[in-house]
Amino acid sequence: MNRFEMGRYDIVVVGAGHAGCEAGLAAARMGKRTLMLSINLEAVAMMACNPSIGGTGKGHLVREIDALGGEMGLNIDKTFIQSRMLNTAKGPAVHSLRAQADKNRYHIEMKKTLEKEPLLDLKQGEVVDILIEEGKACGVVLKTGALYRCSAVILATGTFLGGKIFIGESVFESGPNGMAPSTELAEKLRGYGLPMRRFKTGTPARALADSLDYGKMTVQEGDEEIVPFSFMNDDIARDQIKCWLTYTNEKTHEVIRRNFHRSALFGGQIEGVGPRYCPSIEDKVNRFADRQRHQLFIEPEGTDTDEMYIQGMSSSLPEDVQEEFYKTIEGLEELKIVRPAYAIEYDCIDPLDLKVSLENRSIENLFCSGQFNGSSGYEEAAAQGLMAGINAVRKLDGKEAFVLDRSEAYIGVLIDDLVTKGTNEPYRIMTSRAEYRLVLRQDNADLRLTGKGYEAGLVKEDRYRRFLEKKEIVEKETERLRRKVLQPEKVNPLLEAHGSAPLKSAQPLIEILRRPEISYDDTREIDDNRPEMSRHQKTMMEVQIKYEGYIQKQKQQIEKFKRLENKKLDPEIDYLQIDGLRIEARQKLNQFKPLSVGQASRISGVSPADINVLLIYLERVRRS
Repeated sequence: MNRFEMGRYDIVVVGAGHAGCEAGLAAARMGKRTLMLSINLEAVAMMACNPSIGGTGKGHLVREIDALGGEMGLNIDKTFIQSRMLNTAKGPAVHSLRAQADKNRYHIEMKKTLEKEPLLDLKQGEVVDILIEEGKACGVVLKTGALYRCSAVILATGTFLGGKIFIGESVFESGPNGMAPSTELAEKLRGYGLPMRRFKTGTPARALADSLDYGKMTVQEGDEEIVPFSFMNDDIARDQIKCWLTYTNEKTHEVIRRNFHRSALFGGQIEGVGPRYCPSIEDKVNRFADRQRHQLFIEPEGTDTDEMYIQGMSSSLPEDVQEEFYKTIEGLEELKIVRPAYAIEYDCIDPLDLKVSLENRSIENLFCSGQFNGSSGYEEAAAQGLMAGINAVRKLDGKEAFVLDRSEAYIGVLIDDLVTKGTNEPYRIMTSRAEYRLVLRQDNADLRLTGKGYEAGLVKEDRYRRFLEKKEIVEKETERLRRKVLQPEKVNPLLEAHGSAPLKSAQPLIEILRRPEISYDDTREIDDNRPEMSRHQKTMMEVQIKYEGYIQKQKQQIEKFKRLENKKLDPEIDYLQIDGLRIEARQKLNQFKPLSVGQASRISGVSPADINVLLIYLERVRRS
């Protein structure tokens, strides 16, 4: 094939899914001329699976992306059709916002944003090769022969790379949602020595809305008071669309069990490893044989379509079996499937081959993000895309990598888990993965990260000023509450009305607000001179006051964690020469070249005893 040069860019992003969009926007907004290439422009920010953003743990990621100047929170605020705060019966550390999206509008609005970004060019084209010269990525080649030179490449290939669809006995090469797969690039990457692997995911069927009987299901309403994802939005008023809940039953399970032999999952056709936390319905029935039912949610895909998404029912069974088992479910007896469920297998990289900056260890200036790194989910992809975009720019500018550690952000937990611990299945963020989750709440994501995003060069002046104003208002009001002392006769009627023990002596207002049954808004009747505060400001202040003791304890734990993180390791250390380290530890440390003792302690195969040896070695070096 003849190659012909089509131009030069600072950065080329391969893929325009959720990772690619954040990477491309970050690079362009930080001043780099950027090219984004998509195998099909209809794939821009495509929701090939669940038409939603956020959820447990994932909502934290979206807030963090927004706090750093990313786009996902702003885009879902424009396009959601239902919004709910999850886990409200639990503590604030696990409160997670989730929004049902109008999937077509989400795609359209994100595409408009990309098209309007001054330094960003969005083009359709399939990348079939990465140019590598002197160990550095320096361009891409398209299937047409077009060649674009650049200084850095960001891979964000999603599930397109080597994509293969499974529907029962039917197996064929395809990307998600019937789009063309990327087959040549996967072989080229293997040829460059990248450690590739096969993962699998899947999606449920879509059914026509008017073929379902909603009277047999439980309605799921959105929240009356809508909480925006973006810190740039105070209030959003919008009519919301209902979702519905129903369940499988023993008839459903019997149909599935009777057809296990026809499932691509059990038939041996699928080689890739699937996500443990989002299994197919046949996997659920097999693994949880004692469960009498499994829940599924019926969710609209948008306002301009009658397609309904059947969440919780992904499958690789044949179409006739899908028709049979879906129709055993209450409310789905007459359903009309318009898109069958399928499993998709794809190529991704072993994330242990990446630095914490998401730059490849063996090919300089090649950055990797999203599902290509072995993760699962739109939010995980977007978070990595944002960080890859920022770090590609900083690498070209000769600056240190922008890295968030585990005590600073869920993004830090996500990337550290991938590049330090690795993953043997599509990785999904969860609140349980974060050791310091009381500090890493979604309500304070801007307090934690907006200043860092401003220093990194992505957060713009308007967002930064807004953040500083919020911070100042919260700090001043918190201090006012500390100083204001109230007498029992003024406070006790309020306390008694809320079932709280009365005061026997005067107390600062902040102590009254620490009581779980009293909210900041409840104190309005006993407190004058209150400033005007947004919902974001009130929420963050109230949580910080009520959980101050617990937060301080967690900050002490973080200080201990930081001590190990701050013990930096020279990348030139030859661990094979350190006496006392076990052979496995020497090999793993030489392979990964950790940046700190803290990171070294999280590498599989490195024991606490090895860390003690490493600390002794560092002290010996310091003294010498």
